[in-house]
Amino acid sequence: MESRDPRHLLNVVDVEATCWDTAPPPGQVNEIIEIGLTVVDLAAGERVGRHRILVRPARSRVSAFCTGLTGLTQAEVDTGLDFASACRVLARDHAAGVRPWASWGDYDRKQFTRQCEAARAPYPFGRRHTNAKAVFTEAHALPRRPGMAQALVHAGLPLEGRHHSGEDDAWNIAALILDLAHRNAWPSTG
Repeated sequence: MESRDPRHLLNVVDVEATCWDTAPPPGQVNEIIEIGLTVVDLAAGERVGRHRILVRPARSRVSAFCTGLTGLTQAEVDTGLDFASACRVLARDHAAGVRPWASWGDYDRKQFTRQCEAARAPYPFGRRHTNAKAVFTEAHALPRRPGMAQALVHAGLPLEGRHHSGEDDAWNIAALILDLAHRNAWPSTG
């Protein structure tokens, strides 16, 4: 990837967080437990990097509901990085502070903002964020914003991997973004 023009690279991010089928147990909050990141070369029209960062939650535990949804277990995320270290990896290894980035909706961006404030960790991303769900909805003139899996069906693209896996979802969102770029519907990230 070093030989690629960095002006054409986009980080596509999808996070999974601790979750419950009802209200969180007392004292627990939603925390990121997986960061999926796919690097897209918009000029070449291809996905060029696929990454996964496991994050060890500090103020919550992985529920049975969360494991059923994401496939992640408490034992697995216990092997992950603490949140501040994961943010440093994003900045150092994935140029998160300078490279534009996208996610499906605003949940991921807002969760990072909340969690960085709570953990007093530096926000790893720059200001150039694109809500891919909003772009997709407008490009396809849909009355409502679809979930990622619905958008794949609408675009005629396959769901690759497991839905609600951050790594797989970032990969699939990247496919949707490339489809939008092919249709000249993806905004310039310059």
